[in-house]
Amino acid sequence: MKNYLVTIGLEVHVQLKTQSKMFCGCPVEYGAEPNTHTCPVCLGMPGALPVMNHQALKMTALTGLMLGCTIPTVCKFDRKNYFYPDMPKNYQISQYDLPLCLGGGVPLHQQAFPKDVQKEVAEPDRVIPLTRIHLEEDVAKSFHFDGSSGIDFNRAGTPLMEIVSDPEIHSPEEAFAYLTSLKQILHYGNVSDADMEKGQMRADCNISVRPEGQEQLGTKIEIKNMNTISGVRQALAYEIERQIAALERGEKLLQETRRWDDDAGQTFLMRVKETDADYRYFPDPDLLPVHTEAIVDEVRPLVPELPIQKRKRFIEQYSVSPYDAGVLADDLPLAAYFEKAAAGASKPKQVANWVLNDLPNLLSSAALTIQECPIAPEHLQELVNVIEEGKISGKQGKEVFAEMFTSGKTAGAIIEEKGLKQVSDVGAIEALCAQAIAANPKAVAEYKAGKLASINFLKGQVMKLSKGKANPGLAGEILERQLAAI
Repeated sequence: MKNYLVTIGLEVHVQLKTQSKMFCGCPVEYGAEPNTHTCPVCLGMPGALPVMNHQALKMTALTGLMLGCTIPTVCKFDRKNYFYPDMPKNYQISQYDLPLCLGGGVPLHQQAFPKDVQKEVAEPDRVIPLTRIHLEEDVAKSFHFDGSSGIDFNRAGTPLMEIVSDPEIHSPEEAFAYLTSLKQILHYGNVSDADMEKGQMRADCNISVRPEGQEQLGTKIEIKNMNTISGVRQALAYEIERQIAALERGEKLLQETRRWDDDAGQTFLMRVKETDADYRYFPDPDLLPVHTEAIVDEVRPLVPELPIQKRKRFIEQYSVSPYDAGVLADDLPLAAYFEKAAAGASKPKQVANWVLNDLPNLLSSAALTIQECPIAPEHLQELVNVIEEGKISGKQGKEVFAEMFTSGKTAGAIIEEKGLKQVSDVGAIEALCAQAIAANPKAVAEYKAGKLASINFLKGQVMKLSKGKANPGLAGEILERQLAAI
C-alpha cells in the first residue's frame, strides 16, 4: 500500500457574544422559547432593511488582532444566495472578496493536543496559518421529529464569524489542537463563549489525501457542522481511512459534502459540493462598505495577554513547570486565582501545586467552580507561607487546607484553634531526639550498621513524642547529627 499525505483545512463558525443580532435589534438568547426573538429584518420580510451591529464588527476585529491578522482599511458585505428552509431571505449576508480580517494564524501548544498523544507530538508549537476571518449572519435551527420538521428562527441573524484556516493541518490530532487553542483565545478575548454543545462554535472540515510524491492536492471533501472537538478528531480519522481505501480500490473521489454520524462512527453523503459560482455572490445593496481604521483603533487596547504569552510569563515569573503553566493558562479563572494567591507567596511553585492538585478535588466533590471557591486566594497564600516557614508541617497543612475549604476560615485562625503550631525550637527537638535514640537501641544499631532507612523509624518516634508538632525536617537533621556522635 502507498503512503498518503493528508491535508486538512477547517472553517470554524463562531457566534459572537453580542446582545443583539447582526442586522437587527432582536436579542441573542440561547434556549429562549422558539420563534420569540424575531422581527421583519431577521425573518426576511419584504422591504425590511438591515443595520450593522457595531459591536460585532469590533469583536471580529479584536479576534483578528489576537490572531495576528491584517485588517484591511475597507471591508464590505455581500449576498450569498441559496435556497434552504433555515435561511429566511433565501440569501445570507456574508463577506466574499473584502472580508474584515486576512492572514494570521492559530498557535498550537502541547496541552492543546489530545492527552494520549501529547508526548509523541513532533511539532507541538506549530502555527497554523489562517486565510481569512469574515463576518456574517447565522441561519435558523432546524428540528426533525418523527413525522415532521420545524424551524426556530431565534438563531437566524446571530452575528457569526467564519475563521478559515489554510489547508496546513496534517492530522486529526493537529485539528483537535487547533480547535482547542482557538477556543482558548476566543475565551481570552471574551468575544464568544464558544460552547460547541450550544452551537456557538461549529466546524466544517475540508480533507483530502494524495499519494506521497504527488504535488497536486487530492479531491477536497467536506464534513459539515461538527459540534465537538473530539468528534472532529474521530470523523477525520474515519474519513482519512475511507478516502485512502477508495483510492486503493481505484475509485475516483468526487468533491462532496458529508455528515458525521457519531453513533455509527461513519460519514455519509449529503450532497455534491457547491462552488462559489453556485452562490452568485454580489455586494449587498442595502449595506455600505465599512472603513475599519476607527474600529481597529478602538479595539487595539482591548487585546488581552494571550495564552501563549501567559504560559511563558508564568514560567519566568513564578518558576512553575511548562506543564503547570500550560494547565493554568488553559483556564482563565483558574489562572486569575493562581496569580492572586502567588503574588506574595514565598514559593509560588508550591501555590501552583495546591491549585492544580488539591483544590480541584475539593471543588469537584462540592460541585463548585473556582469562582465559588470558599478559600480566598490570599488565604491559600498564607497557608503556603506558614508551611514554608516551618510553622506547620506539610501533613498538618493538608488538615488545615481541608478545614479552610469547609469553614472559610484563615489558616492562622485554624492553626490557633487546633493548636497545630509546629515545634521548631532546636533545644526542644534535640531533647525529643535524644529520648527517641535512648528508647530504641535496636534501630540505632541498625542505622550504625549501615541500614540508613532506620532513621525514618526514629523520626517517627520523635513525631509521636511531639504529638505530631515537631518540625520533621529539623528532627531529621538533629537525629543525623546525634547518631553520628554515638
